[in-house]
Amino acid sequence: MPTVTPPLTSPRPSLGCELTAGLVVFLVALPLCLGIGLASGAPKIAPMMAGLIAGVVGGIVVGALSGSHVSVSGPAAGLAAVVMAQIQGLGSFPAFLVAVMLAGVLQVGLGLLRGGGVANFVPNNVIKGLLAAIGLLLVLKQIPHLLGDDTDPEGDESFAQIDGDNTLTEIWKAVSDPLPGAMLVGFAALATLILCEKTKLKKSSMPGPLAAVLVGVAVSELLVALGSPWAIAPSHMVQIPAMGEGGFASLLTFPDFARAFDPAVLLAGVTLAAVASLETLLNLEATMKLDPLHRPADPNRELVAQGVGNALSGAIGGLPITSVIVRSSVNINAGGRTRVSVVFHAVLLAIAVLFLDDLMNRIPLAALAAVLIVTGCKLASPALFVAKWRAGLLQFVPFVATVLAILLTDLLVGVLIGLAVSLAFVFARNMRGGFEVVREDHIAGPVQRFVLGNQVSFLSRARLASLLSRCKAGEQVAIDARATDYVDPDILSVIRDFADEEGPARGVKVSLMGFHDRYRLRDVIQYVDYASREVQASLTPQRVLNLLQEGNERFLSGRRLHRDLARQIDGTAEGQHPMAVVLGCIDSRAPAELLFDLGIGDIFVVRLAGNVCDAKALGSMEFACKAAGAKLIVVLGHTRCGAVKATCDFVHQGVDAAAATGMTNLGSITSAISDAVRMEKATTGDRTGKNMAFVDGVAAINVHNTMLRIEQDSPALKKLVETGVIGIVGAMYDVASGRVRFLESVARNVALPLSSESEHGVAARGAARPGADA
Repeated sequence: MPTVTPPLTSPRPSLGCELTAGLVVFLVALPLCLGIGLASGAPKIAPMMAGLIAGVVGGIVVGALSGSHVSVSGPAAGLAAVVMAQIQGLGSFPAFLVAVMLAGVLQVGLGLLRGGGVANFVPNNVIKGLLAAIGLLLVLKQIPHLLGDDTDPEGDESFAQIDGDNTLTEIWKAVSDPLPGAMLVGFAALATLILCEKTKLKKSSMPGPLAAVLVGVAVSELLVALGSPWAIAPSHMVQIPAMGEGGFASLLTFPDFARAFDPAVLLAGVTLAAVASLETLLNLEATMKLDPLHRPADPNRELVAQGVGNALSGAIGGLPITSVIVRSSVNINAGGRTRVSVVFHAVLLAIAVLFLDDLMNRIPLAALAAVLIVTGCKLASPALFVAKWRAGLLQFVPFVATVLAILLTDLLVGVLIGLAVSLAFVFARNMRGGFEVVREDHIAGPVQRFVLGNQVSFLSRARLASLLSRCKAGEQVAIDARATDYVDPDILSVIRDFADEEGPARGVKVSLMGFHDRYRLRDVIQYVDYASREVQASLTPQRVLNLLQEGNERFLSGRRLHRDLARQIDGTAEGQHPMAVVLGCIDSRAPAELLFDLGIGDIFVVRLAGNVCDAKALGSMEFACKAAGAKLIVVLGHTRCGAVKATCDFVHQGVDAAAATGMTNLGSITSAISDAVRMEKATTGDRTGKNMAFVDGVAAINVHNTMLRIEQDSPALKKLVETGVIGIVGAMYDVASGRVRFLESVARNVALPLSSESEHGVAARGAARPGADA
């Protein structure tokens, strides 16, 4: 019964951990919602409340409906520029809210139509680039806040800022004129985070980000209590707008449904739906990669959840909602593993707005900046860049292009640029791909085989035409479409022209195979890939040996020749003209045709246990060489041979094989091998079948002895050897590696490179003729 591997599980997260993680996310989300609302360009009071409403709806509604366990949704900095442009274009924030509701309805429809699958077409290097860029943005954008420069709203991710500066000039301004109190708070919070990460405090039940915020608040309050000139002004704190006499309702803005059918509003809704859906799908994919439990999240369900959230957010005055990677990563780093932390952070946002505005407005932005800087460092770790570099330029260049583009523009533009670079690499690969060219050394000569891929597009046309134009007179070219489902018409045109006109005119023999009937290119084979009479007559013993060596190299590397076995059957049906005869063992692990990468009709194979040579084997080899024209005899032994092992044990024990086993005919095999056992002098210790080195040495000597017996016992074969008509060579096949090593000892009419002979060949070369040491 097969063993079933249980699914990976993790300890069930405690409610306390989830609530604590939700509290950390709340502390980070609060200023981000306010800042993104301010960056949206809505009227004075509405924008910050619009951001907070989006954060509450995104956390509670989308968090409850989403298929993701850790993704946090809310107002997105990547949409700020789009939102500002749409508000200005419509001339009314209430009209814009109608567009937000429409975008939500469109998202629900897109999810129900399973449009979330578009996320699968975003390359992994772009997703990784998005994560790294967000990490770097967090660090670069939060450095000014850490030093007390809060002119750019929290959450702004664009290079060009709404305050007139850009990311780099803002850092220079902050470094040139830091605010001492904010800097003290920021560095105290940063030190707390580092201590919580690098010391035993990491095991504390209180997450580092929460501890950092509490330390920051404590330092700020201490400066105020001491009357210090470094005390931080309210403008550098979280700023929740205060309620007027009308209470909470006075802060809300409602849609202007009178403009529901305004074409400009409809276009704005479509634009928001497209942009918000794309950003959500990208962030969802990135969040899944951050999830330590690697749980999948259905993108279609996510679109429906986002659509419901946007429809509700627009109805009560909120900004558009998307999945947001910054808050999601903070949630994961704080220990959030379920939707509880996501929903709880939104509940805290609502409570803070309604009841705790004075308390929340005591949190320094510098302390929150420290939390976001550490989060950014985790997202943009050097290890990620190193891993992409090691993956090669095809992965690294689009990754870096995405990172730089996001840093120098904004999230959506940067991702689109990263996608464009990735597509450029895809086009480049397709221009160089679509097919591969393999040189195959068949028995009758080399063939240039163009192996077409499953899909061959027009992008491969230039390369294919260029390579075909280089083919010279007398060359064999095979265009193989057996694994191809689609060939572009431009490619077919090149192939037809070359096969019908250009190739024949230049003396190139062109073979076609495997094209679907709809392409009207019938199979034409002009090369010979089996041992025909003409091929056999042209071969020498040395050439045959070279072909066998090359075949074994292909077998080892997995680059076996393409063979049309049905055509070989037809070609050899009327007669056979093999180039060699192999005397091998019956061992199932040593099939000669496979080891030498040969086809039907290429060799004779005689197989006897222990590759011993008796009268029947000699008669078979005489027929193969004298009657059928084979040019080479190969005696093929192998490592870990069972017949040799048994013979070693019988000789060591001094028993007869038949008497020991009850197999009356086994002695005809072991008696022929026993001479080799006695001739092996290198081993003085264990001389039984358990010593594999001893067994393999005996097997090599047995090959040597068999080669000598062939000439001694067959005058016909001896004469063919002496006249140079045939050659004889011994070889050992390693059943562990797949390599065949040819032995130089007593090789006749063939020459071997020194590297072809193994240590067993050296042992065999030094052995005496059979019976000399008996």
